[in-house]
Amino acid sequence: MKRLITTVLLIMVATISFATMPVTTIAPMLKKVMPAVVNVRVDGEILLPASALPGAPNQRTRNPMPQTRKIQQLGSGVIMDAKKGYIITNAHVVQHEKLITVTLSDSRHFTAKLIGKDTASDIAVLQIKASHLTSLVIGDSDKIEVGDFVAAIGSPFGLNKTATAGIVSALQRNDLNIEGLENFIQTDAAINPGNSGGALVTFNGKLIGINTAIIAPAGGNVGIGFSIPINMAKSVMEQIIKYGEVRRGLLGIFAQPLTPDLAEALGLSDNVKGTVITSISPDSAADKAGLKVGDVVVSINGVMVNSPFQVRNIIGLVRIGSRVKISILRKGKTLVKHAHITGSAYQAKQMQKQQPFLNGISFSDVNKIQSTAHGVINGGIQVLTVSPSSPAETAGLIPGDIIISANQVPVKNIAQLFQAAKKQKHSLLLNVIRGPGALYIVIK
Repeated sequence: MKRLITTVLLIMVATISFATMPVTTIAPMLKKVMPAVVNVRVDGEILLPASALPGAPNQRTRNPMPQTRKIQQLGSGVIMDAKKGYIITNAHVVQHEKLITVTLSDSRHFTAKLIGKDTASDIAVLQIKASHLTSLVIGDSDKIEVGDFVAAIGSPFGLNKTATAGIVSALQRNDLNIEGLENFIQTDAAINPGNSGGALVTFNGKLIGINTAIIAPAGGNVGIGFSIPINMAKSVMEQIIKYGEVRRGLLGIFAQPLTPDLAEALGLSDNVKGTVITSISPDSAADKAGLKVGDVVVSINGVMVNSPFQVRNIIGLVRIGSRVKISILRKGKTLVKHAHITGSAYQAKQMQKQQPFLNGISFSDVNKIQSTAHGVINGGIQVLTVSPSSPAETAGLIPGDIIISANQVPVKNIAQLFQAAKKQKHSLLLNVIRGPGALYIVIK
Protein backbone atom coordinates (compact mmCIF):
# COMPACT_ATOMS: atom_id res chain seq x y z
CA MET A 1 0.00 0.00 0.00
CA LYS A 2 2.85 2.38 0.89
CA ARG A 3 4.54 1.55 -2.42
CA LEU A 4 1.30 2.35 -4.30
CA ILE A 5 0.90 5.68 -2.49
CA THR A 6 4.54 6.54 -3.22
CA THR A 7 4.06 5.72 -6.91
CA VAL A 8 0.94 7.89 -7.11
CA LEU A 9 2.73 10.80 -5.43
CA LEU A 10 5.66 10.50 -7.85
CA ILE A 11 3.28 10.58 -10.81
CA MET A 12 1.56 13.68 -9.37
CA VAL A 13 4.89 15.46 -8.82
CA ALA A 14 6.02 14.58 -12.34
CA THR A 15 2.73 15.88 -13.77
CA ILE A 16 2.98 19.16 -11.85
CA SER A 17 6.63 19.63 -12.83
CA PHE A 18 5.84 19.01 -16.49
CA ALA A 19 2.95 21.48 -16.40
CA THR A 20 5.13 24.23 -14.93
CA MET A 21 8.15 23.69 -17.17
CA PRO A 22 9.29 26.85 -19.05
CA VAL A 23 8.51 27.13 -22.75
CA THR A 24 11.29 25.41 -24.72
CA THR A 25 10.30 26.71 -28.15
CA ILE A 26 8.65 29.77 -29.70
CA ALA A 27 8.14 28.04 -33.04
CA PRO A 28 4.29 28.07 -32.83
CA MET A 29 4.34 31.82 -32.12
CA LEU A 30 6.75 32.54 -34.97
CA LYS A 31 4.62 30.58 -37.43
CA LYS A 32 1.73 32.92 -36.64
CA VAL A 33 3.58 36.24 -36.73
CA MET A 34 6.15 35.75 -39.50
CA PRO A 35 3.62 36.18 -42.36
CA ALA A 36 3.05 39.75 -41.09
CA VAL A 37 6.72 40.71 -41.51
CA VAL A 38 7.80 41.61 -45.05
CA ASN A 39 10.92 42.36 -47.03
CA VAL A 40 11.22 45.90 -48.41
CA ARG A 41 13.48 46.66 -51.38
CA VAL A 42 13.98 50.24 -52.46
CA ASP A 43 15.44 51.24 -55.83
CA GLY A 44 16.42 54.89 -55.93
CA GLU A 45 19.14 57.40 -56.61
CA ILE A 46 21.27 59.87 -54.68
CA LEU A 47 22.87 63.17 -55.65
CA LEU A 48 26.67 62.93 -55.75
CA PRO A 49 28.89 65.64 -54.24
CA ALA A 50 31.26 67.43 -56.61
CA SER A 51 34.28 65.64 -55.11
CA ALA A 52 32.86 62.28 -56.18
CA LEU A 53 32.42 63.25 -59.84
CA PRO A 54 34.92 62.16 -62.51
CA GLY A 55 37.31 64.63 -64.04
CA ALA A 56 39.73 67.26 -62.74
CA PRO A 57 38.58 69.78 -60.10
CA ASN A 58 38.62 72.67 -62.60
CA GLN A 59 36.49 70.66 -65.00
CA ARG A 60 33.96 69.95 -62.23
CA THR A 61 33.77 73.69 -61.49
CA ARG A 62 33.01 74.52 -65.11
CA ASN A 63 30.34 71.83 -65.31
CA PRO A 64 28.08 72.19 -62.27
CA MET A 65 25.38 69.88 -63.68
CA PRO A 66 24.15 67.62 -60.85
CA GLN A 67 25.04 63.94 -61.14
CA THR A 68 23.21 61.01 -59.56
CA ARG A 69 24.01 57.40 -58.73
CA LYS A 70 21.49 54.56 -58.62
CA ILE A 71 21.26 52.72 -55.31
CA GLN A 72 19.35 49.80 -53.84
CA GLN A 73 18.42 49.50 -50.17
CA LEU A 74 17.02 46.51 -48.32
CA GLY A 75 14.90 46.62 -45.20
CA SER A 76 11.91 45.10 -43.50
CA GLY A 77 8.32 46.08 -42.76
CA VAL A 78 5.36 45.05 -40.64
CA ILE A 79 1.78 44.68 -41.90
CA MET A 80 -0.38 46.77 -39.57
CA ASP A 81 -3.73 46.63 -41.39
CA ALA A 82 -4.39 43.46 -43.38
CA LYS A 83 -7.60 44.78 -44.97
CA LYS A 84 -6.19 48.07 -46.24
CA GLY A 85 -2.65 46.83 -46.85
CA TYR A 86 -0.87 49.34 -44.61
CA ILE A 87 2.73 48.50 -43.78
CA ILE A 88 4.99 50.30 -41.33
CA THR A 89 8.75 50.57 -41.87
CA ASN A 90 11.60 52.99 -41.18
CA ALA A 91 11.80 56.33 -42.98
CA HIS A 92 15.53 55.83 -43.62
CA VAL A 93 14.77 52.63 -45.53
CA VAL A 94 12.71 54.54 -48.12
CA GLN A 95 14.73 57.76 -48.01
CA HIS A 96 15.77 57.79 -51.70
CA GLU A 97 12.82 55.87 -53.10
CA LYS A 98 11.92 55.69 -56.76
CA LEU A 99 10.47 52.19 -56.68
CA ILE A 100 9.48 50.24 -53.55
CA THR A 101 8.96 46.48 -53.81
CA VAL A 102 7.43 44.50 -50.96
CA THR A 103 7.96 40.72 -50.79
CA LEU A 104 5.64 38.72 -48.55
CA SER A 105 6.56 35.58 -46.62
CA ASP A 106 4.81 33.50 -49.31
CA SER A 107 7.15 35.06 -51.94
CA ARG A 108 4.50 37.26 -53.58
CA HIS A 109 5.85 40.63 -54.82
CA PHE A 110 4.00 43.95 -54.84
CA THR A 111 4.88 47.51 -55.79
CA ALA A 112 4.18 49.64 -52.73
CA LYS A 113 2.86 53.18 -52.51
CA LEU A 114 4.58 55.50 -50.04
CA ILE A 115 1.75 57.07 -48.00
CA GLY A 116 4.14 59.29 -46.07
CA LYS A 117 7.17 59.36 -43.82
CA ASP A 118 8.31 61.17 -40.70
CA THR A 119 12.07 61.59 -40.55
CA ALA A 120 12.08 62.83 -36.95
CA SER A 121 10.69 59.55 -35.62
CA ASP A 122 12.07 57.44 -38.52
CA ILE A 123 8.65 56.01 -39.36
CA ALA A 124 7.22 55.53 -42.86
CA VAL A 125 3.92 54.03 -44.01
CA LEU A 126 3.52 51.99 -47.21
CA GLN A 127 0.44 50.49 -48.81
CA ILE A 128 0.03 47.51 -51.09
CA LYS A 129 -3.03 46.12 -52.84
CA ALA A 130 -3.06 42.45 -51.92
CA SER A 131 -5.41 39.81 -50.54
CA HIS A 132 -4.90 37.25 -47.79
CA LEU A 133 -2.61 39.44 -45.72
CA THR A 134 -1.79 38.84 -42.05
CA SER A 135 -1.34 41.56 -39.46
CA LEU A 136 0.04 41.42 -35.92
CA VAL A 137 -1.65 41.83 -32.56
CA ILE A 138 -0.52 45.20 -31.17
CA GLY A 139 0.93 45.10 -27.67
CA ASP A 140 1.39 47.90 -25.14
CA SER A 141 5.01 49.06 -25.19
CA ASP A 142 4.42 51.13 -22.03
CA LYS A 143 3.97 47.93 -20.03
CA ILE A 144 7.11 46.06 -21.02
CA GLU A 145 9.96 45.71 -18.54
CA VAL A 146 13.69 45.13 -18.63
CA GLY A 147 14.21 41.37 -18.71
CA ASP A 148 11.12 40.53 -20.80
CA PHE A 149 11.83 37.96 -23.51
CA VAL A 150 11.50 39.27 -27.07
CA ALA A 151 12.12 38.16 -30.65
CA ALA A 152 13.29 40.31 -33.56
CA ILE A 153 11.95 39.36 -36.99
CA GLY A 154 13.06 40.78 -40.33
CA SER A 155 15.33 40.40 -43.34
CA PRO A 156 18.93 40.99 -42.18
CA PHE A 157 21.26 41.21 -45.19
CA GLY A 158 18.23 40.32 -47.34
CA LEU A 159 17.68 36.96 -45.60
CA ASN A 160 13.88 36.86 -45.40
CA LYS A 161 11.99 35.38 -42.45
CA THR A 162 14.88 35.57 -39.99
CA ALA A 163 14.11 35.44 -36.27
CA THR A 164 16.43 36.09 -33.33
CA ALA A 165 15.64 36.08 -29.61
CA GLY A 166 16.82 37.90 -26.50
CA ILE A 167 15.57 40.17 -23.76
CA VAL A 168 14.64 43.80 -23.29
CA SER A 169 17.98 45.23 -22.15
CA ALA A 170 16.90 48.80 -21.35
CA LEU A 171 14.04 51.26 -21.87
CA GLN A 172 13.70 54.92 -22.84
CA ARG A 173 17.07 55.26 -24.52
CA ASN A 174 16.86 58.88 -25.71
CA ASP A 175 20.37 60.30 -25.83
CA LEU A 176 21.80 58.55 -28.90
CA ASN A 177 21.12 61.27 -31.50
CA ILE A 178 20.19 58.58 -34.01
CA GLU A 179 16.78 60.16 -34.67
CA GLY A 180 15.14 63.48 -33.96
CA LEU A 181 12.66 61.86 -31.56
CA GLU A 182 14.04 59.00 -29.48
CA ASN A 183 12.53 56.72 -26.86
CA PHE A 184 14.12 53.44 -27.85
CA ILE A 185 13.67 49.95 -26.48
CA GLN A 186 17.14 48.41 -26.25
CA THR A 187 17.45 44.68 -26.87
CA ASP A 188 20.18 42.07 -27.24
CA ALA A 189 18.11 40.12 -29.79
CA ALA A 190 20.39 40.17 -32.83
CA ILE A 191 19.54 43.06 -35.18
CA ASN A 192 21.62 43.54 -38.32
CA PRO A 193 21.50 45.69 -41.49
CA GLY A 194 18.26 44.85 -43.28
CA ASN A 195 16.34 44.36 -40.03
CA SER A 196 15.32 48.03 -40.08
CA GLY A 197 11.54 48.29 -40.11
CA GLY A 198 11.07 44.75 -38.82
CA ALA A 199 9.12 43.57 -35.78
CA LEU A 200 10.08 43.24 -32.13
CA VAL A 201 7.54 40.91 -30.54
CA THR A 202 6.94 39.35 -27.15
CA PHE A 203 7.04 35.59 -26.77
CA ASN A 204 3.25 35.56 -26.94
CA GLY A 205 3.36 37.20 -30.38
CA LYS A 206 2.42 40.81 -29.57
CA LEU A 207 4.11 43.62 -31.50
CA ILE A 208 5.90 46.01 -29.12
CA GLY A 209 8.49 47.71 -31.33
CA ILE A 210 9.82 48.50 -34.81
CA ASN A 211 13.50 47.60 -35.14
CA THR A 212 15.45 50.60 -36.34
CA ALA A 213 19.13 50.85 -35.33
CA ILE A 214 22.18 49.11 -33.92
CA ILE A 215 25.50 50.02 -32.39
CA ALA A 216 27.93 48.12 -34.59
CA PRO A 217 31.57 49.27 -34.41
CA ALA A 218 32.62 46.36 -36.65
CA GLY A 219 29.56 46.52 -38.91
CA GLY A 220 27.72 43.56 -37.37
CA ASN A 221 25.61 42.76 -34.36
CA VAL A 222 27.23 43.14 -30.94
CA GLY A 223 24.08 42.69 -28.87
CA ILE A 224 22.98 46.33 -28.76
CA GLY A 225 19.94 47.01 -30.90
CA PHE A 226 17.17 49.60 -30.70
CA SER A 227 13.47 49.53 -31.50
CA ILE A 228 10.88 52.30 -31.68
CA PRO A 229 8.12 51.56 -29.11
CA ILE A 230 4.96 50.54 -30.93
CA ASN A 231 2.81 53.04 -29.00
CA MET A 232 4.94 55.84 -30.46
CA ALA A 233 5.15 54.26 -33.93
CA LYS A 234 1.40 53.66 -34.10
CA SER A 235 0.63 57.27 -33.13
CA VAL A 236 2.92 58.52 -35.89
CA MET A 237 1.46 56.05 -38.41
CA GLU A 238 -2.11 57.18 -37.70
CA GLN A 239 -1.22 60.82 -38.38
CA ILE A 240 0.63 59.91 -41.58
CA ILE A 241 -2.40 57.98 -42.85
CA LYS A 242 -4.79 60.80 -41.90
CA TYR A 243 -2.74 63.83 -42.92
CA GLY A 244 0.12 62.50 -45.05
CA GLU A 245 2.49 63.88 -42.42
CA VAL A 246 2.88 64.29 -38.67
CA ARG A 247 1.41 67.54 -37.39
CA ARG A 248 3.44 67.72 -34.21
CA GLY A 249 3.62 70.65 -31.88
CA LEU A 250 6.58 72.77 -30.91
CA LEU A 251 7.41 74.42 -27.60
CA GLY A 252 10.14 76.76 -28.84
CA ILE A 253 13.05 76.15 -26.48
CA PHE A 254 16.61 74.87 -26.53
CA ALA A 255 17.81 73.12 -23.38
CA GLN A 256 20.70 71.18 -21.88
CA PRO A 257 21.00 68.53 -19.15
CA LEU A 258 21.20 69.68 -15.53
CA THR A 259 24.66 68.50 -14.41
CA PRO A 260 25.79 68.59 -10.75
CA ASP A 261 28.10 71.53 -11.52
CA LEU A 262 25.30 73.43 -13.24
CA ALA A 263 22.90 72.67 -10.39
CA GLU A 264 25.42 74.07 -7.92
CA ALA A 265 25.91 77.20 -10.03
CA LEU A 266 22.12 77.72 -10.10
CA GLY A 267 21.88 77.27 -6.33
CA LEU A 268 20.05 73.95 -6.53
CA SER A 269 20.61 70.80 -4.49
CA ASP A 270 22.43 67.80 -5.96
CA ASN A 271 19.30 65.63 -6.03
CA VAL A 272 17.35 67.95 -8.33
CA LYS A 273 16.65 66.38 -11.73
CA GLY A 274 15.58 68.22 -14.87
CA THR A 275 16.79 70.10 -17.91
CA VAL A 276 17.83 73.75 -18.16
CA ILE A 277 16.36 76.13 -20.75
CA THR A 278 19.21 77.84 -22.63
CA SER A 279 17.22 79.85 -25.19
CA ILE A 280 13.60 80.64 -26.07
CA SER A 281 12.26 81.54 -29.48
CA PRO A 282 10.43 84.89 -29.45
CA ASP A 283 6.64 84.64 -29.69
CA SER A 284 6.78 80.85 -29.25
CA ALA A 285 4.55 78.73 -27.01
CA ALA A 286 7.26 78.78 -24.33
CA ASP A 287 7.63 82.55 -24.58
CA LYS A 288 3.88 83.12 -24.27
CA ALA A 289 3.71 80.70 -21.32
CA GLY A 290 6.21 82.82 -19.40
CA LEU A 291 9.17 80.44 -19.45
CA LYS A 292 12.60 82.04 -19.11
CA VAL A 293 16.20 81.19 -19.85
CA GLY A 294 17.64 79.49 -16.78
CA ASP A 295 14.39 77.80 -15.79
CA VAL A 296 14.79 74.12 -14.93
CA VAL A 297 12.04 72.01 -16.51
CA VAL A 298 11.19 69.25 -14.02
CA SER A 299 8.13 67.66 -15.61
CA ILE A 300 5.69 68.01 -18.52
CA ASN A 301 2.12 66.79 -18.08
CA GLY A 302 3.26 64.94 -14.96
CA VAL A 303 6.07 63.08 -16.74
CA MET A 304 9.48 63.68 -15.16
CA VAL A 305 12.16 64.90 -17.58
CA ASN A 306 15.89 64.49 -17.08
CA SER A 307 17.18 65.53 -20.49
CA PRO A 308 16.37 67.73 -23.50
CA PHE A 309 15.66 64.55 -25.46
CA GLN A 310 12.75 63.72 -23.18
CA VAL A 311 11.34 67.24 -23.59
CA ARG A 312 11.62 66.86 -27.36
CA ASN A 313 9.94 63.44 -27.30
CA ILE A 314 7.01 64.53 -25.14
CA ILE A 315 6.31 67.76 -27.03
CA GLY A 316 7.00 66.10 -30.39
CA LEU A 317 4.06 63.75 -29.86
CA VAL A 318 1.69 66.48 -28.64
CA ARG A 319 -0.71 67.64 -31.30
CA ILE A 320 -1.02 71.26 -32.36
CA GLY A 321 -3.30 73.32 -30.13
CA SER A 322 -2.90 71.10 -27.09
CA ARG A 323 -2.36 72.64 -23.66
CA VAL A 324 0.53 71.21 -21.63
CA LYS A 325 1.38 71.62 -17.95
CA ILE A 326 5.03 72.40 -17.31
CA SER A 327 6.56 72.25 -13.83
CA ILE A 328 9.74 74.32 -13.45
CA LEU A 329 12.23 75.48 -10.86
CA ARG A 330 13.11 79.19 -10.96
CA LYS A 331 15.62 80.45 -8.42
CA GLY A 332 14.82 77.51 -6.18
CA LYS A 333 11.04 78.00 -6.29
CA THR A 334 8.62 75.57 -7.92
CA LEU A 335 6.30 77.12 -10.50
CA VAL A 336 3.70 75.69 -12.87
CA LYS A 337 3.25 77.11 -16.36
CA HIS A 338 0.74 76.21 -19.07
CA ALA A 339 1.68 76.38 -22.74
CA HIS A 340 -0.56 76.15 -25.79
CA ILE A 341 1.51 74.19 -28.28
CA THR A 342 1.84 75.76 -31.72
CA GLY A 343 2.49 74.07 -35.03
CA SER A 344 5.41 73.95 -37.39
CA ALA A 345 3.80 76.40 -39.84
CA TYR A 346 3.56 79.07 -37.17
CA GLN A 347 7.07 78.35 -35.92
CA ALA A 348 8.34 78.46 -39.49
CA LYS A 349 7.14 82.05 -39.82
CA GLN A 350 8.97 82.95 -36.60
CA MET A 351 12.07 81.12 -37.79
CA GLN A 352 11.90 83.00 -41.08
CA LYS A 353 12.14 86.24 -39.11
CA GLN A 354 14.99 85.06 -36.86
CA GLN A 355 16.91 82.65 -39.10
CA PRO A 356 15.95 83.21 -42.76
CA PHE A 357 18.86 81.10 -44.04
CA LEU A 358 17.96 78.08 -41.87
CA ASN A 359 14.20 78.29 -42.36
CA GLY A 360 12.64 74.95 -43.29
CA ILE A 361 15.47 72.79 -41.93
CA SER A 362 15.41 70.44 -38.93
CA PHE A 363 18.70 69.41 -37.34
CA SER A 364 20.32 66.99 -34.94
CA ASP A 365 23.75 67.24 -33.35
CA VAL A 366 26.08 64.50 -34.62
CA ASN A 367 26.76 61.83 -31.98
CA LYS A 368 29.90 59.75 -31.41
CA ILE A 369 28.65 56.86 -33.53
CA GLN A 370 27.92 59.14 -36.49
CA SER A 371 31.24 60.95 -35.99
CA THR A 372 33.11 57.68 -36.45
CA ALA A 373 31.02 56.65 -39.46
CA HIS A 374 31.46 59.98 -41.28
CA GLY A 375 35.02 60.73 -40.15
CA VAL A 376 33.88 63.87 -38.31
CA ILE A 377 36.27 64.45 -35.42
CA ASN A 378 35.05 67.71 -33.92
CA GLY A 379 31.29 67.25 -34.10
CA GLY A 380 28.81 68.71 -36.57
CA ILE A 381 25.13 69.03 -37.35
CA GLN A 382 23.11 66.49 -39.33
CA VAL A 383 20.31 67.70 -41.58
CA LEU A 384 17.16 65.69 -40.82
CA THR A 385 14.60 67.34 -43.10
CA VAL A 386 14.52 70.14 -45.68
CA SER A 387 11.20 71.75 -46.57
CA PRO A 388 10.28 71.93 -50.27
CA SER A 389 10.90 75.35 -51.91
CA SER A 390 12.86 76.57 -48.88
CA PRO A 391 16.09 78.55 -49.44
CA ALA A 392 18.06 75.50 -48.24
CA GLU A 393 16.44 73.16 -50.76
CA THR A 394 16.99 75.67 -53.56
CA ALA A 395 20.67 75.80 -52.59
CA GLY A 396 20.93 71.98 -52.75
CA LEU A 397 20.98 70.96 -49.08
CA ILE A 398 19.49 67.49 -48.57
CA PRO A 399 18.62 65.24 -45.58
CA GLY A 400 21.67 63.33 -44.38
CA ASP A 401 24.14 66.16 -45.03
CA ILE A 402 26.54 66.83 -42.14
CA ILE A 403 27.29 70.54 -41.64
CA ILE A 404 30.82 71.06 -40.31
CA SER A 405 31.37 74.79 -40.88
CA ALA A 406 29.44 78.02 -41.48
CA ASN A 407 31.09 80.98 -43.15
CA GLN A 408 34.40 79.08 -42.96
CA VAL A 409 34.17 78.80 -39.16
CA PRO A 410 33.86 75.25 -37.69
CA VAL A 411 30.51 74.54 -36.00
CA LYS A 412 30.18 71.65 -33.56
CA ASN A 413 26.50 71.91 -32.63
CA ILE A 414 23.18 73.53 -33.53
CA ALA A 415 23.68 76.48 -31.18
CA GLN A 416 26.97 77.45 -32.89
CA LEU A 417 25.33 77.14 -36.32
CA PHE A 418 22.51 79.46 -35.30
CA GLN A 419 24.96 82.00 -33.91
CA ALA A 420 26.93 81.95 -37.17
CA ALA A 421 23.75 82.36 -39.25
CA LYS A 422 22.61 85.38 -37.21
CA LYS A 423 25.69 87.34 -38.29
CA GLN A 424 24.91 87.03 -42.00
CA LYS A 425 22.76 89.40 -44.03
CA HIS A 426 22.93 88.24 -47.64
CA SER A 427 24.10 84.61 -47.74
CA LEU A 428 25.26 81.70 -45.60
CA LEU A 429 28.21 79.54 -46.71
CA LEU A 430 28.04 75.95 -45.43
CA ASN A 431 30.63 73.21 -45.76
CA VAL A 432 28.89 69.83 -45.64
CA ILE A 433 29.91 66.19 -45.73
CA ARG A 434 27.78 64.11 -48.09
CA GLY A 435 28.51 60.43 -48.49
CA PRO A 436 32.22 59.88 -49.20
CA GLY A 437 32.91 63.52 -50.12
CA ALA A 438 32.34 67.13 -49.10
CA LEU A 439 31.08 70.28 -50.79
CA TYR A 440 30.19 73.93 -50.20
CA ILE A 441 26.59 75.14 -50.32
CA VAL A 442 25.54 78.80 -50.43
CA ILE A 443 22.12 79.64 -49.04
CA LYS A 444 20.73 83.00 -50.10
